[in-house]
Amino acid sequence: MSATRTIILTAAASLAFAQAPAAPEFEVASIRPSTTAPGPQGQMSIGLHVDGAQVRISALNLKDYLGMAYRMKISQVFGPDWISSDRFDIAATIPAGNTQAQVPEMLQSLLAERFQIKFHREKREFQVYALVAARGPLKLRPVPDEDASGAPQPVNVAAGGSEAGINVNMGNGASWTFVPNKFEARKLTMEQLATNLERFTDRQIVDVTGLKGKYDLEFEVNPEDYQPMIIRVAVNAGAALPPQALHMLDGYSSAPLSDALQKVGLRLESRKAPLDVIVVDDARKTPTEN
Repeated sequence: MSATRTIILTAAASLAFAQAPAAPEFEVASIRPSTTAPGPQGQMSIGLHVDGAQVRISALNLKDYLGMAYRMKISQVFGPDWISSDRFDIAATIPAGNTQAQVPEMLQSLLAERFQIKFHREKREFQVYALVAARGPLKLRPVPDEDASGAPQPVNVAAGGSEAGINVNMGNGASWTFVPNKFEARKLTMEQLATNLERFTDRQIVDVTGLKGKYDLEFEVNPEDYQPMIIRVAVNAGAALPPQALHMLDGYSSAPLSDALQKVGLRLESRKAPLDVIVVDDARKTPTEN
């Protein structure tokens, strides 16, 4: 179950950076095999920290890094199986004159140089869920934007997960937890909510609520649905699970999650949508020397 946290952190980190047009490079950067090991009950924590010019990212695989670098969900990144397994730590310095918002572009340059990545882009049609407003009142609590200055803030994203639950700190007060039978979120936009809820489903979730701003919310799920939802997160993260665990997903749909969302005035609606994807054609399994 230790991989349950990686798919979450990647999404959280990609949403932490604004769009940036340039494609700069880090001043210096090192990539090393990760030594982070799972703890009790498969618990494992990973993180991303950007403070001033210093960038530290731990225990992500190449698929995670590609999703972060190109601001794509990792379900839209395809390639050989090993890009989902081998994990690396990155320590880097942002050069003077560049900003935190350009970190994804710097990752693009770093990954291309050290892993010799060759990939192409294409568009594929996916079955998706649309996050929509359900009938009835919305039970979401709007949260005022406490920092409207636009000044750069440190980026601190951390995630931990095991069979006992999942907790994600997205930085600047935004977070969510999923512990037995309850999902609780703080200061999330609807786009962030959709991206993180899809960890519990068999397909991507697209926000079409039209709701702006940030919200607090919580809802409960039926006790019998908690374990299958945790297993779904692990599967989406690429974890190798025993057959008896995977058997719990046989015939299991996302209807229980949609039913739970209706308690706060939202629901999931099945649709088809064309989405951009990245397909890795070739890459080094071991990065070149630092």
